Amino acid sequence: MEKIKLGTIGSGIIVHSVLDAVKATDDIELVAVYSRTLEKATELADEYGASHTYTDLNAFFDSSYFNTVYIASPNNLHYEQAKAALLAGKHVICEKPFCTKDSEAMELASIAEEKKLALLEAAPTTFLPNFKLLKESLPKIGKIKLVNSNYSQYSNRYDALLSGQLPNIFNPEFAGGSLMDINFYNVYLNIALFGLPLEAIYYPNLFELPDGKSFTDTSGIMILKYGDFVSTNTGAKDSSGINYFQIEGEKGYIYVTDGSNGLREIRVVIDGKEEILNQQDNPDRWFYEIQAIVPLMLEWNVNEMKNRFRITMETVRVIENARKAAGIIYPGD
Repeated sequence: MEKIKLGTIGSGIIVHSVLDAVKATDDIELVAVYSRTLEKATELADEYGASHTYTDLNAFFDSSYFNTVYIASPNNLHYEQAKAALLAGKHVICEKPFCTKDSEAMELASIAEEKKLALLEAAPTTFLPNFKLLKESLPKIGKIKLVNSNYSQYSNRYDALLSGQLPNIFNPEFAGGSLMDINFYNVYLNIALFGLPLEAIYYPNLFELPDGKSFTDTSGIMILKYGDFVSTNTGAKDSSGINYFQIEGEKGYIYVTDGSNGLREIRVVIDGKEEILNQQDNPDRWFYEIQAIVPLMLEWNVNEMKNRFRITMETVRVIENARKAAGIIYPGD
């Protein structure tokens, strides 16, 4: 593959951020856009210079104009659309959360390996230059004892939920909720840094839906138990707070400004002496994501792609088991 020719599914805010990064990156271009309405497909295609639009998903997957699909549809559609893309011979870059079930992630990985196709989750965190700095700094603080993180961002769609509406981002039918949307980043970063935890327990703030039978989580705390330390992770869409990620060790601590979603700055503090690390001059995290994905695919770095998908599968597994145990059940479960 000499160039990534992209076809997109979805037209939300994140799609625009990703496509802005695509425009700023060599060896990748937007070729095709799928949307349920021709109006939205045409609008996005015109804005980013795509030459083909589709409103029929089967025709989109059958197209020979592009070789890679970027999926940014509602969470519950990720699995079936990623599977269709792989079976059509397309590489897949899928927004987080990759899918809702461990069995789905394993199946997609098997198909991708059999067909020799790339399968990547578009979670910017580990693509950021400061992630490498963070990981390299861990030995400086000695044996880790505690990890604490918070990612809280009041959602204007929470107001709609309070008024009796059910936005997709909170709707179990679309695999919504705070854990899937926002606390995901905290869980993902823990697994990227420390691997699979021994135990994961989610304590959600549950909001009872109008049917009186189902619930959605508007905020909550995920506790991850590792062999020698505990990690406490807060995520909220019904309140606001300071977003951070802090790792405490026997010799010092690391404080990540802007938390697991941005890694804006890494502060390493040992014996009262502070070292500030930052290699992210560009505040746009999607820029770094696309800049890293392109050579990863074009150079066909199989080992790196497999390692990244291991993080994806472990994150899917942890979140699925913890949310089910907490009483958050999706129709697909």
